[in-house]
Amino acid sequence: MIKKTLSHYKSLKYDRNFYFQCAIGAIFLLGAMLIDFVANSYTTRHVGMSVNDLILDHIPVLNLDDVFLEGAFIFTGFVLLIMFYRPRGIPFITKTIALFFIVRSFFLVLTHLAPPAHEIHIYTGDIVRKLTSGDDLFFSGHTGFPFLMALMFWHDKWLRYAFLVACLIFASAVLFAHLHYSIDVFSAFFITYGIYHIARWAFKRDHEFFKAEV
Repeated sequence: MIKKTLSHYKSLKYDRNFYFQCAIGAIFLLGAMLIDFVANSYTTRHVGMSVNDLILDHIPVLNLDDVFLEGAFIFTGFVLLIMFYRPRGIPFITKTIALFFIVRSFFLVLTHLAPPAHEIHIYTGDIVRKLTSGDDLFFSGHTGFPFLMALMFWHDKWLRYAFLVACLIFASAVLFAHLHYSIDVFSAFFITYGIYHIARWAFKRDHEFFKAEV
């Protein structure tokens, strides 16, 4: 694996377009995160009331803050590690994640439900609190992001399964902790699938460049 990774970096050493697209992806991602921050702030100021949920009303409330927080950080670190070992995918991955943030931000500001009743209140710390308000419900990023990674690495059997397992773990965690409504979780699969295919069309060259690594 190390030799293969070194060969990838060696082949990209003088590829100016690769570095340019990486820079574009990074800028796009930072801009998308800023938009997400603004959307989070908006939902906090306009939060409404909690509503009933067919699934949440029939399952117990469990404290799964370790999965929600530490699990998310570990998963993000894993994604960064994969990007390090698969450098040709950096432009497409960063741009697709940025698109994910932007689309999710759009949905966040449409409906302003309060978090489900009896949700587990998680102490997120100052840094995480600046990234998420807890009122950013629709759709579930904890569910959608791992599924997005699974779609991008569908050609790799082991990574595909790893990301799908992570997706199911996070989806179960946010439901049992009553951090999301069931519609937030189940809709994430369909919306994320659409985001991925939009990204394949919008960033066609980056996608082809990424797949050429296989």
